Amino acid sequence: MPDFSANGFVLARLVLERGLAAIYAIAFVVAVNQFPALCGERGLDPAPRFVRRVPFWRAPSLFHGWRYSDARLRAVAVVGIAVSAMLVIGLPQRAPLPVTMLSWLLLWVLYQSIVNIGGTFYRFGWETMLLEAGFLAVFLGNADVAPQWPVLIAFRWLAFRVEFGAGLIKLRGDACWRKLTCMEYHHETQPMPNALSRTAHQMPPWFHKLEVAGNFAAQLALPFGLFLPQPVASIAALSMIGTQAYLVTSGNYAWLNWLTMLLLFSGVGDGLFGIAREDFAPTPSWFTVLVLLLSAMVLSLSRRVVANLMSPDQAMNASFDPLRLVNTYGAFGSVSRQRVEVIVEGTIADEASAPETEWREYEFKAKPGATDRRPPQIAPYHLRLDWLMWFIPLSPRFAEGWFVVFLRRLLEADRATLKLLRRDPFDGMPPTFVRARMFRYRFTRRGEGEGAIWHRELLSDYVRPMSLTRGAEIGGRVVRR
Repeated sequence: MPDFSANGFVLARLVLERGLAAIYAIAFVVAVNQFPALCGERGLDPAPRFVRRVPFWRAPSLFHGWRYSDARLRAVAVVGIAVSAMLVIGLPQRAPLPVTMLSWLLLWVLYQSIVNIGGTFYRFGWETMLLEAGFLAVFLGNADVAPQWPVLIAFRWLAFRVEFGAGLIKLRGDACWRKLTCMEYHHETQPMPNALSRTAHQMPPWFHKLEVAGNFAAQLALPFGLFLPQPVASIAALSMIGTQAYLVTSGNYAWLNWLTMLLLFSGVGDGLFGIAREDFAPTPSWFTVLVLLLSAMVLSLSRRVVANLMSPDQAMNASFDPLRLVNTYGAFGSVSRQRVEVIVEGTIADEASAPETEWREYEFKAKPGATDRRPPQIAPYHLRLDWLMWFIPLSPRFAEGWFVVFLRRLLEADRATLKLLRRDPFDGMPPTFVRARMFRYRFTRRGEGEGAIWHRELLSDYVRPMSLTRGAEIGGRVVRR
C-alpha cells in the first residue's frame, strides 16, 4: 500500500481542522439565531414548503425523512455547535481514527441538511465552500496519523478554484476590472461595508488601481504556486492569505475570506516555521484506500468544474452534484456604480397619506440605514436578512416570495422577525402601516456633513403603505400574502 504521509504539514492540518470547526460553530449559531424566523414554520421563506416541493435527491436533508419543526432544527444546530466546539479544542482528534472521521462526517450531514432546505436565505457561495471543505475534513486524520498528501492537494485544489474562479469572472465581466477602476466604486457599493470601508473608498485613484492589479495577481497568477515545490507553495499561499486579510479589513463577507485563508494554509509547510514531527503511527491500509477513493472522486467531479472555468459563459458559485462535493466559485463579475438601499418604515397613524403622518425607520443590524451610523464589523458572522436586502435594488426577483411576508410580520409585530433587526421603533407594538422606499446612498466626503457617514437622497417608493387589510403595492401591482 503506498504511503501518502505528509509529515511536514502538521501545522497546516492543525490550522485547517481547528479553523474549519470554528466556522462550522459560527454557521450553526447563525442557524439557531436566524433560521426559524427566516425559514422556519412561520418563516419568510418556510422550509416545510420547500421540503414538500423539492425531492430528497435534489436537496438531500435529514428533514425529508424527519418532519421539519423549529424545535428539531434547533436540536440539529445545537448538536452541530457541540461537536464543532469539541473539534476546536481537539478532543475527537485524540480519539481513534474512525471516531474523528465520524465527527467531521456528522457536521457535514447536519449542515448539509440545513443548507439544502434554507431556500432563498441559504443561496450563498460560502455555504457550498464550507460543505466542500467540511467533506474533505473527514479525511484529515487524527493526532496519531500523518496528514495525507492527496487530502492536502484536494484542499489546495479547492482554494485554487475559489481564487482563480473569482479572478476569471472579473476578467471576463465588468470592463472596470480591465480598466483597473472597479475599486473606485466597490468599497462604497459592496453588500456589507464595515468600519474601514469609507476610509478605503476615499483613497486616491492610484491606490484603487493598485488594489485591482493586486487582486489579479493574487487570483490569476499566485494560485498556480500552490502546486509548486516548497518554499514556493508556502510563499504563494501566505501572499494570498495576506490579500484575503486585506478584504477582511475593508468589508463584511460572512466567513468567505476566513474560510479561504484556512484553505490556503494547506499549502504552508512546517519548514517555514522550523517545525518537525515524524513520530506518527503507520497509516492504516483502510484509510489509505479511502483517501485514494476520495482522490478519484475529486478528479472525476472536477471535469465539469474545469469545463466551466474554461467557458466564456462561466457560472459563479455553481454546484454540479446534489451533495456539493466539487463546485465552482466566483464573485463580483460586475460592480455597481451607485448604492441603493431599501429603507423600511412604519407608522401608528390612522392615515398613511396625511401630511402630519410620522414615519419611523426600522434599523437593521448592519446594513446602512441611519446616515450617522458607522457600518459595524460583523464577519465572520452572517446576517442573512441584511445581505438579502442589498440584492433587492439589483432586481425585483430577489424579493419575490419573502419581502411582502417580512412586511406583514412587521405589521404583526412578530417577535421572531423583530429579533432579526437592531431596533424596532415601536418597542414591540404593531404599526398600522408599513412601507419601503428606495434611497441612493454614498459615503460623505471629507469635511461634508458633521458626524455623518452617509449622504442619502430619496429615489422612489418601493412598496406603498400597506396594512394587514391592504395588500402590498409594488410597482403598481398589488401583492397579497
